Order: sequence, then C-alpha cells, then structure tokens
Amino acid sequence: MSRPCRTLALAALLSLSSACSILPKAEPADVYRLPAAQPVRSNSAPVAWTLRINKPLASEILGTPRIAVVPAGNLISSYKGARWADPVPALLRNRMLDAFQRDGRVQRVSADDANLQADYEIVGELQAFQSEYSDAGLAVVVRLDARLVQGRTQRVLASHSFEVPQPVAQTQVPAVVGGFGQATDRLMAQLVDWTVAQAKNQ
Repeated sequence: MSRPCRTLALAALLSLSSACSILPKAEPADVYRLPAAQPVRSNSAPVAWTLRINKPLASEILGTPRIAVVPAGNLISSYKGARWADPVPALLRNRMLDAFQRDGRVQRVSADDANLQADYEIVGELQAFQSEYSDAGLAVVVRLDARLVQGRTQRVLASHSFEVPQPVAQTQVPAVVGGFGQATDRLMAQLVDWTVAQAKNQ
C-alpha cells in the first residue's frame, strides 16, 4: 500500500473512532420480573376442554418492556433505568398461563407461541398496565378487555372488561413492581373464574 493510501486509511480509521466516541452510551437498566404469584389451587374437578392463551394486543408504549407511569393527567411516561424482563403482552400472557396452571381446573392449557389448536382461546386488548398518580396517591392500574373465543370457528362466546387498581404505599420502583404483582394476582383470579364459568355455559 502506498504512503498516500496508508495516510487516507489512517484518517478514515481515526474518523470512525472519534465518531464512535460521541455516540450516546446505552443507559444501564434494572430488569424486573413480576413477583411470584401466590399459589391458589381450586378444589373443583378438572375440566375436559383445552385452552389457548394469546398475547393481548397493546398500544405502542404498553407493547414494550418499559414500566409505564402516568405522573399527571394524560401524560404517560416510563421509569428511567428500569424495565420488565419481557414486553408487557408476553409478560401478562405468561402470568395467565401460570394462573391457570396453579388453579388446576384447566389442565390442558397452551400459549399462542406453540400454535396448538384448542377448544377455546383467550384473546383481548391490554388497556392499562401502569402506575398512576392522583389526589388519592399512587396506584398500579391493570385493565384488560378479554374475550373467550371458540377455537374451531373463532366465534366470540363471551367478553368482559377486567380492571384492578392496587394502591402502592411507596414510590420507589421495587415497591411499584410489587404493586404490579398484587394487581395481576387479583386480575388473574377473576379471569380464571370467569373463563371456567363462561366455558361451562357453552
């Protein structure tokens, strides 16, 4: 390589090096899982039908791993330096799977990722999965519009809107994450009971 070529190559390399140094560094983030669910086992006999649970649809901000917060009014933001281990729809879908398995009445349950056929499916939209500040204080709010669908025909058999507010005493992120665990536990208990009752009526 000639001297001019070597000089040009060195200049290009230095240019790239300096460009890399001005790029913003990735912000370190604490990664949170939902706290372990409280074990609740039903004494009722297992059902014969199968159930598939789909990830709920969500808005752009609720469809990410960010931990959403509404500090005031209609402003929605996220906690700096903290995120969920999975995008929220997958996080909630996995919580549903765990809830049905712990309950024990629906023993043949699968997730949409497995693409298995089932007698019934749960689909829906996640309307809220955030902490909210108000005059009453801080609370976690989880709201899910759920539908029970016949697997073979995709016909909607029943629908219901679930909403659970869970007050949080402290504003630190670990306390807020604990509030999310409590709120989802309460919502899952309602969802499992509702699903079993609706399928029984078909």
